[in-house]
Amino acid sequence: MDSTQLQGGTRELPTVEDTIALGEQLGRQLRAGDVVVLSGPLGAGKTAITKGIALGMDVDGPVTSPTFVLARVHRARQPDKPELVHVDVYRLLEHTGADLLAELDSLDLDADLDDAVVVVEWGEGLAERLSDNHLDIRLERSADSEVRTAIWQWNHE
Repeated sequence: MDSTQLQGGTRELPTVEDTIALGEQLGRQLRAGDVVVLSGPLGAGKTAITKGIALGMDVDGPVTSPTFVLARVHRARQPDKPELVHVDVYRLLEHTGADLLAELDSLDLDADLDDAVVVVEWGEGLAERLSDNHLDIRLERSADSEVRTAIWQWNHE
């Protein structure tokens, strides 16, 4: 994948494996301090694309939805590479005034967010406050098909 494709794009993802493969391509390009904001309905593939990002970043797994723990830290396998902090803010959505940074800080994640890649499921409207430089990935699934569509775009503020 070249850097122009990383800047933004749209891709149909017929299988879960395709979703993971796109995440892996994107994950290879991510650097410490990057924030990835994942949005889309339940079952759209947010955790699958995060599994791919983890593969591309070469971090310890397994990657599962952190719904009940809010966040998981996946350590880098190489000393000079960033950790992956996988966050699910679904439970925070009912608290529209939630301060995501304060919530993450209160978890004592044993990870410096500036030195990690933070992937946030259900983060639309909250996660953008973590970084001026974030990758938005919207996953959609048609009602009558298993085919998913990913739309991604870097936002630099």
